[in-house]
Amino acid sequence: MKATIKSMLYPIAIVAFLFGTMTVKGQGITTPKRGSLPAEVTQTVGLTDITVNYSRPKLTAANGTDRSGQIWGQLVSYGFFKSNFGNQGDNPWRAGANENTTITFSHDVKVEGKELAAGTYGLHMAVFEDGKVTVIFSENSTSWGSFFYEENEDALRVDVQSRSTAKTELLTYDFVDFGNNYAVLALKWDEKEIPVRIDVNVADIAMQTFRNELRSRGGFGWQGYQTAANYTLVNKSNLEEGLAWAEAAIQRNSGFQTLTTKAGILNALGRTSEANGIYDQASATATVPQINALGYQFLGSKNYDRAVKVFMKNVKNDPTNANGYDSLGDAYKAKGDKKNAIKNYKKALTLNPAANVKAASEASLKELGAK
Repeated sequence: MKATIKSMLYPIAIVAFLFGTMTVKGQGITTPKRGSLPAEVTQTVGLTDITVNYSRPKLTAANGTDRSGQIWGQLVSYGFFKSNFGNQGDNPWRAGANENTTITFSHDVKVEGKELAAGTYGLHMAVFEDGKVTVIFSENSTSWGSFFYEENEDALRVDVQSRSTAKTELLTYDFVDFGNNYAVLALKWDEKEIPVRIDVNVADIAMQTFRNELRSRGGFGWQGYQTAANYTLVNKSNLEEGLAWAEAAIQRNSGFQTLTTKAGILNALGRTSEANGIYDQASATATVPQINALGYQFLGSKNYDRAVKVFMKNVKNDPTNANGYDSLGDAYKAKGDKKNAIKNYKKALTLNPAANVKAASEASLKELGAK
């Protein structure tokens, strides 16, 4: 009997030795992932990247069992739970599988209206039977799951409401809605979706970025200053700073683009007389397409007299261009001068216009009731 036991121990020892050796040699080897596979999703809002790293459990268990309808309140406990592993405290759900689910913000954001600094956070959730979900952003983003969660490490908690959705086999984080200044991140699994709104102060971040980059390579040429100045004009914000950038761009390259940007900012600041002088300076050497674009810029700001003046310059410089007369007709129509609008649309049609110009002139004449 003893001999039998001894003989059985040898192969066990050999196997243990081999596996031990393989483990030592395999410490630097990357092996394929199995089970709840890792994933990453990123959404950029303005200049801010929002990135979630997580692992994706399935509805279908490893043994093939369909767990549909058994996730919420069963596999994922309602509220907080106690575990025999980790700190054995009141733990939320890890909002994924395996290690911490993490979320990273490249700039400061607001989550459900509450401020959260840039950085990487452990993401946890406490899901309740009434549909409420407490979403927790923890300063600790490196622990295993939520088993070592500590409330005193919370950076932020927000409450959201879950909602029903189409069945999702693999736990998925997705950005289900977004705009210029916000994104809605949602966790989807089984037939539940947990949405979280994230707002970004895009304008402030853009300005901070411009200021920083213009101190480096971005400030070596005129283009960086022009881009920054134009941003302030388009967004009607930080106009005085934008004016300084516009002047810096002109010092490096005085041309139609830089001059009209400065003029636009002056106009937005109420310095109309100065703006008109700069517009005249820009128009003096502008191309026909540039002047045409400037005219429509005036139309957009309802400066109809200025638009007429600009389009008349194009007609004078290029009297055989049908598009020039069509544009002048648009300016007169916007101004309410029906007679001159009809006159210029009809003139455009006599100059063998391109198909799109012909169609536009004919449509405008019909709109004005011209025969």
